[in-house]
Amino acid sequence: MNDENDVNVAHVLVLPDRDAAEEAAEELARRYELRTEPEIVREALAGEDDAEDAQWLIVLSEEAGEFDARELDEFASEWDGWHEAP
Repeated sequence: MNDENDVNVAHVLVLPDRDAAEEAAEELARRYELRTEPEIVREALAGEDDAEDAQWLIVLSEEAGEFDARELDEFASEWDGWHEAP
């Protein structure tokens, strides 16, 4: 059974705001020569209704390529974020 919504996630970068996520996604695509920019997802924090109370995730699927977790953590820290193992 193959669900088209089933994504094999290799890495997730957690960033503090949308601007940081968009800039980081563009830089990831450039630095790693990705064919397409990574997916950006808004993750609302538990119990928060305000749109500002959210983290932004950059999702890198296995199809995007090979990445080193330590290198991605250093990359995310450039935008005050971090790499989170799926």
